[in-house]
Amino acid sequence: MNMAPVFVEDLDFDKEILEQGELISDKLNMLRLEQYPPNAMKGLRQFSLAEVAEYLGVTQNHIKKLHLEGKGPAPQVSSSGRRSYTAEQMMELRRYLDKHGRSDFKKYVPQRRNGEGLQVISVVNFKGGSGKTTSAAHLAQYLALTGHRVLAIDLDPQASMTALHGIQPELDRNPSLYEALRYDNDRKSITELIRPTNFPGLDIVPANLELQEYEYETPLAASSKNLQEGKLFFTRISTALKEVDDRYDVVVIDCPPQLGYLTLTALTASTAVLITVHPQMLDVMSMSQFLLMLGGILESIKGAGAAVKLKWFRYLVTRYEPTDQPQAQMVGFLQALFNKRMLKNQMLKSTAISDAGITKQTLYEIEKSQFTRSTYERAVESLNAVNGEIVSLIHSAWGRK
Repeated sequence: MNMAPVFVEDLDFDKEILEQGELISDKLNMLRLEQYPPNAMKGLRQFSLAEVAEYLGVTQNHIKKLHLEGKGPAPQVSSSGRRSYTAEQMMELRRYLDKHGRSDFKKYVPQRRNGEGLQVISVVNFKGGSGKTTSAAHLAQYLALTGHRVLAIDLDPQASMTALHGIQPELDRNPSLYEALRYDNDRKSITELIRPTNFPGLDIVPANLELQEYEYETPLAASSKNLQEGKLFFTRISTALKEVDDRYDVVVIDCPPQLGYLTLTALTASTAVLITVHPQMLDVMSMSQFLLMLGGILESIKGAGAAVKLKWFRYLVTRYEPTDQPQAQMVGFLQALFNKRMLKNQMLKSTAISDAGITKQTLYEIEKSQFTRSTYERAVESLNAVNGEIVSLIHSAWGRK
């Protein structure tokens, strides 16, 4: 009886995965250099008159009139007469309207006023693929486009939001928030970690794999008799943010998809929490376990002062397909359970968002011409509805009507 030969693959796994990781990194950097020459930094497209009018909350005719009267920044005008503005010009136009228009309540420049606290929004989910990073990145950019001063903090060691903003962690060597959280004498100020983005008004603290060190060091610090601050680990992000409190209106934190010390530290620094959920049974079951675990852990550390004091929290349905009957039923189920805690608008599933992500872009920065008009407009309308609702919650937390 002939036996088939047994094939045993000779694997040097650790060496091979390191080589493959370096290969992918090199290829991604080559793509980045091709997309954003000469210095591999992302630029930003111009915005149409219709987009500018929507972000500023005025009519297109009003902006046209200002241009014809020589007021405000001069847009680029195409041969067909179409006007477009850079993001910097949009901010300049916002300031002009605020100064010269009827703006009793600072409609055009919605930044914090005296007595209004810094809003810190943590975007969380226990399960990957829920649209968490996509939601956080688009929210931060929308806030900047609508005139807010925004700091995005990527707290996920996988650094997806960092990559979306044109930073490649393993090559650019930007320090992460870990440097402001660490327990030794090398701790840095958060001011040393902040980087500008291609969106005026939006800065970012990038992520890298070093963030994972916080997960290892915190339990050691908490058990050390000489490190009282380890027992108060949950205050470290809120303490770091005090150094930049006057520079920003809103902080958006993209939390890692796990319930560890990074997530707990972010939550106890937050004034608001956004929980993303994909409306499918397995995802909802995962979210149920996440909530049970989170509640139990927070209760156990509450005695040490780790209270989560929120102005609001909401569930955001992501990657939603309204024509999918099981998904529609799941959304109805969630709305019946958590009516007051559900955002009224859902983030629709769209090929436009996923296709933009292939080139490490968001829908707010990619050129509209790369999609069919209906696909693009449907996706942007969904994003703006969700983010506009969140802006209303932020302003309500400030006590604005």
